[in-house]
Formats: sequence, structure tokens, C-alpha cells
Amino acid sequence: MTEIKHQPIQNFLDELASKSATPGGGSAAALMGAQGAALVSMVCNLTIGKPKFAEVEVEMQEVLGKAEALRSELTNLIQADIAVFNQLMSKYGLPKDTDEEKVQRSAAIQDVLKAATDVPMQCVRACAKVIQLSKIAAEKGNPHAVSDAGAAVMAAYGALKSSALNVYINAGSIKDTIYIEAQLAELEQVTQGIEQVVDSIYQTVKARL
Repeated sequence: MTEIKHQPIQNFLDELASKSATPGGGSAAALMGAQGAALVSMVCNLTIGKPKFAEVEVEMQEVLGKAEALRSELTNLIQADIAVFNQLMSKYGLPKDTDEEKVQRSAAIQDVLKAATDVPMQCVRACAKVIQLSKIAAEKGNPHAVSDAGAAVMAAYGALKSSALNVYINAGSIKDTIYIEAQLAELEQVTQGIEQVVDSIYQTVKARL
């Protein structure tokens, strides 16, 4: 099957709107994050090489490199979310007729639930980085593209918050308290104060319009 990132966007939206469980919110979040990263790259590309922005040339090239790496990571997470969800559904379908089968099934489900949590956590981390890069793009990028920097931060923020919800929903089903406490602690650390950061970037964009 062709990976979803190689399919037309209309196919993705049609599948997203259908009653099929995948793609779902996790894949949509990864796509939003990838769009945020792409928009940061756009601002960089519209700034780099222009004499009037020579003083930020090197910095914007660095931002571009980081944004493109994050775009690739987040794009791959679109399919990763689908794959891990399908894997989880297959584990729920394992036999449970005997006590031994029940134990094996439960263990298999728990293992995949962790993987299903790791994917949105990776998305959260990546989107937090996109938000920080969008700050630089908003402050130092070509002012003619500053609204695109604003769109970048909002896309990344929406993706981050959506991914956080997927972490929370899995947390309630994971029995390994040490693992989930660590995940939730990291989630809290990464997202602490993020609303204020995003609002500050949004206000910076409005001020440059």
C-alpha cells in the first residue's frame, strides 16, 4: 500500500472523513505540524538571499535546516500513527479463550499502547521546536511573509495540543505507572507556558503586519 504521504491530499481528507479508524486525529496532528514546519521554511526561503536581510542570512539558513528536518520527521509520523493504531487493533483481536491467552494478549496490548504513546509524544516534541523556530521567523523573517510565520505557529500549536490529547487518552490504559508518569512529566515540561509563547509570537506577527 502506498504510504499516505505519497497520496493526493484529497485521498487523505476523504479517508480522514470516512468511518475508518485510520487516519485519525494523530495523523491529522502530524500533518498540521508538518505544515507548520513547511511554513517556517517558506519564510526562510523568502528571506535568504535578499540583500536587505543579509544580517540574518546565516541565522535563517540555520532555521531553514532545522525546519526541514522537522518537516521530514512530522511527515513520517503521519504514517507512523496509522501503523501503530492498526497494530494495536490487531492485538485487541488476539484470542482470549484461556488464561494463558488472556495474559499474552494483555501484555501485547500494553506493549503497543506504549508505542502508540511514543508517536504523539514525538509529535509534541517536534511541534514545540517548530513553535520556537516560528518565533525567529516571525521576528526576523521577510515582513512580507510574516503572516505565514503566524500560520506556522498556529498550525504547530494545534498539532501539539492535539498530540497531547492522544498521549492523555493512552495514559489511562497503560498499567506501567513508571513509564506513564515519565511520559506525563515530560509532556508537562514541554507544554508548560506554551500558550503564552504562542500568543507572544501571534502578537509579534500582528505588530509586523
